Amino acid sequence: MKEQIQAELRQLEEKTQKRVLKDISFFDDPWIVMNGRKLLNLASNNYLGLASDERLIEAGCKAMRTYGASATASRLIVGNYEQYARTERALIKWKQAEAALIINSGYTANIGIITALIGQDDIVFSDWLNHASIIDGIMLSRAERHRYYHNDLNHLESLLKKAPSHKRKLIVTDTIFSMDGDIAPLEGLVTLKKRYNAILMVDEAHSSGIYGEQGEGLAHYFRLQNEIDIQMGTFSKALGCFGAYVTGEQWLIDYLMNKMRSFIFTTALPPAVLGSIEKAIEIVQTEQERRETLQTHSHYFRHELKKLGFHIGESTTHIVPIIIGPNDLTVRFSERLQEHGIAAVVIRPPTVPEGTSRIRFSLTSSFSKAELDWALEQIACVGKEMGIIP
Repeated sequence: MKEQIQAELRQLEEKTQKRVLKDISFFDDPWIVMNGRKLLNLASNNYLGLASDERLIEAGCKAMRTYGASATASRLIVGNYEQYARTERALIKWKQAEAALIINSGYTANIGIITALIGQDDIVFSDWLNHASIIDGIMLSRAERHRYYHNDLNHLESLLKKAPSHKRKLIVTDTIFSMDGDIAPLEGLVTLKKRYNAILMVDEAHSSGIYGEQGEGLAHYFRLQNEIDIQMGTFSKALGCFGAYVTGEQWLIDYLMNKMRSFIFTTALPPAVLGSIEKAIEIVQTEQERRETLQTHSHYFRHELKKLGFHIGESTTHIVPIIIGPNDLTVRFSERLQEHGIAAVVIRPPTVPEGTSRIRFSLTSSFSKAELDWALEQIACVGKEMGIIP
């Protein structure tokens, strides 16, 4: 076995697909020190700059001093300390939901929700570019699987038409696609789920905190929150914390609490995390200027990259890829950007389709205009040097 695995690793290295960890030794948003080099951080999901906010840090410390460093058990045993109830009440109020459940991570949330709701006698319809956690949940569910072309409602409807009417049907999609930065057609998905008596689940991981009047997400932004059956999202991106949530009607939350294995069989989140989440939910509702700054930065950055001649796909959000294509060229581009002071990580297959390797830039509200302009200068310099742009 050892020799076979080592051979696989060599193959990954030859294809420039082998991954290695990078040491982060200093964080001063939006700057980091990575592998000993100070870099402007364009690779983080800290979209609203809350990860280093002193109010979140103090709230986490207060919760730890009150309840300890660990939950010590799963929530269904003795891990459901009082901080959970307070944080879930804040979540329900923020999302204007009937009920909510906090889960340990976005990955375990998606795996758990999907496998709890559907099985081998059911059918699931998934966008072609959905996150790996959704794909893995579908595979583990053993349901009949259909992937519809990315954001293609006509293709989805053609698949739904063929599905037996008596079978349980789940449609699942990201709201913002994490490697492309484009948005799902939620209004059309709601129409189709009603037409074909399906359940609709959305993953708001990259839109929670950013869209909607109080950052509730894209479901609220499009005023579809009451039409979407399951809203899942994370606290680990715009809210600057860790963990995930699911909101919906009470029957759904009661069912998941009893059937979701990734919830039942894991130790609850540490008290410090819950304290920080509660504070982040409070902040994100009131500090609209963070969202406005992020939107301004995102529009400017996309516009300038396109003007320079870079291929950024269909991005309309704060996630902005530069699609290069070949793995080796993209890796060299990433390395040269880091030499120029930009933290920009290469995204390769299998995370994205073959031939579409890219640099994924993630913007945050922490950037100044001067920092964005400096980053664009460096990106343009390396792009011209490598022949990626004229």
